[in-house]
Amino acid sequence: MSSTSFTMRQLLEAGVHFGHHTRRWNPKMKDYIFGVRNNTHILDLRQSVPLLHRALEAIREVTASGGRVLLVGTKRQAAEKIADTAQKTGQYFVNHRWLGGMLTNWKTISISIKRLKDLDERLASETQGLTKKELLNLTRERDKLERALGGIREMGGLPDILFIIDTNKEQLAIQEANKLGIPIVAILDSNSDPEGVQFPVPGNDDAMRAISLYCDLVGNAVLTGLEAEMVASGADIGEAEVAPVEPGIEEIAETVGDENGEEEAKLSQDSEVNASENPKEASSPEVVASENDAKEHDEQSATQAPIASDEVSQEAADDTKVTTDGETLEQVRVEEKKPAKKTAKKAASTAKKTTPKKKTAKDKEK
Repeated sequence: MSSTSFTMRQLLEAGVHFGHHTRRWNPKMKDYIFGVRNNTHILDLRQSVPLLHRALEAIREVTASGGRVLLVGTKRQAAEKIADTAQKTGQYFVNHRWLGGMLTNWKTISISIKRLKDLDERLASETQGLTKKELLNLTRERDKLERALGGIREMGGLPDILFIIDTNKEQLAIQEANKLGIPIVAILDSNSDPEGVQFPVPGNDDAMRAISLYCDLVGNAVLTGLEAEMVASGADIGEAEVAPVEPGIEEIAETVGDENGEEEAKLSQDSEVNASENPKEASSPEVVASENDAKEHDEQSATQAPIASDEVSQEAADDTKVTTDGETLEQVRVEEKKPAKKTAKKAASTAKKTTPKKKTAKDKEK
């Protein structure tokens, strides 16, 4: 299945067959209407499928020959999807408002596009010399031009084919394209006018799912045409590009691996030779480490033993010093307590002598 192919089931699931209320129909669309259900016209998908396929083939042929496609959809439901599809495929779009003379007065439109580019460059550079009011006015002018002309600023000339959603809203674009002989692919609802449209496609132009399906199919047709153009120019786009490998990486890895293997072999041979010559030295590093730890432990215990014996002898000597001339510690403590009691008695007697006697009443009368 090619990128521009589709099925009737896809159209049914997207709601392409639903038209408007019977009171809002256009009699010129009578040939494309299948019937009425719940006071709503049902479009004939048996005609929509081949007509849509023919329109997509026309778009593919234009892009394959190096042409440009202009997507037009200014209604709220279609504006975002139209811009997204055009940007993905490298084409041009109008999704805000169709300016009068956008095709028939291309010279004036080119001047406005040049003004837009100048404003972008000026605002992108230093704006220190501008006042706040001047900067605000320039920004507003730039934004206004961007909304109206941002989608065609790089078009550089008239498009080769138009894709339009809702011909009732884009009648001005259809009239200008007819004057210039530009072919039109348009989605026609039950209330649309098919006159002036070279590639009519009966379908719902209000449902978001239907609009998304149209835009996806048109985008695939454009990309298919661009691929055909590149193939015709001699570019091999079908071959997958292989990421370049840095030169010498694999060879370096192999040589490093070989060198490491040789070094390991040499080390193993040396160890075997040493083991045969000196069996003591052939012991494993773990055994050597355990022997060293045992030696260190023995040395520490040997050094700590005399230190402990010296401390014990020192304490014994101190005890002997305390008990000199055959006197025990208790006797010394008793003798120290005796003079303390005598001094306490002397202090009490002296205190009695020094305190003056109270005078009695007899002494006062005398």
